[in-house]
Amino acid sequence: MEIRPLSARSVVLSLLLGAHPPELAARDLVAVAEEFGIAEATLRVALTRMVAAGDLDRSGTTYRLSARMLERQRRQDAALEPELVAWDDTWETVVVTSAGRSAADRAELRAALGELRLAELREGVWMRPANLARPLPAWPADLLTVLSSTPADDPAGLARRLWDLEAWNATGAALLEAITVAHSGADRLALAAAVVRHLRTDPALPAELLPPEWVAGALRETYAGYQRELIATGIEIRVAPSPR
Repeated sequence: MEIRPLSARSVVLSLLLGAHPPELAARDLVAVAEEFGIAEATLRVALTRMVAAGDLDRSGTTYRLSARMLERQRRQDAALEPELVAWDDTWETVVVTSAGRSAADRAELRAALGELRLAELREGVWMRPANLARPLPAWPADLLTVLSSTPADDPAGLARRLWDLEAWNATGAALLEAITVAHSGADRLALAAAVVRHLRTDPALPAELLPPEWVAGALRETYAGYQRELIATGIEIRVAPSPR
């Protein structure tokens, strides 16, 4: 599997989006970045530009995520470790009832529904098994209608229609293999970020709807192992995906 190296900005965001609390001293950022093949001068230029762009706040020699990026971190943390509940065979069903909305508004709504791990059965009809503890937002009644439904038969078949589970699992297996054989710090950071990006798209389905040998659990264990490696450096960081 080919994974492109992360830029200096991507390395900084990967580190800070995964840090709790989300702040690091400049010297620590420099030290960790050098482990990943990024020169100090390059890293400091990236930090300056990120402060100017509103990605980071600076206090003395410490850099922390801006308020905007803190919200992104909150959503990301929730997405990486979904809280599951016992499934009673019902499905969350969200029907888009509004019309005449702009393309930008439609795209924003689709992204929001995807972040909630809903999938589109047909245009305007989104579904998933009701096995997540998170509540659905209180949408305006003229925008969406939220229902609870129970398919008449073959819920596993419906899940395969909504998500390409075999393709997701194949990508996950390839990531597992790649990160197992990677040795350089830069490669392992890039692969760890790719693992997190992939886990964020895990549909988090009930076990009975998943194909055999589902790799999401193994991916989370591998990611946790990489986190322990970073903690061993003296900086508690949970790697997170970031834009390139």
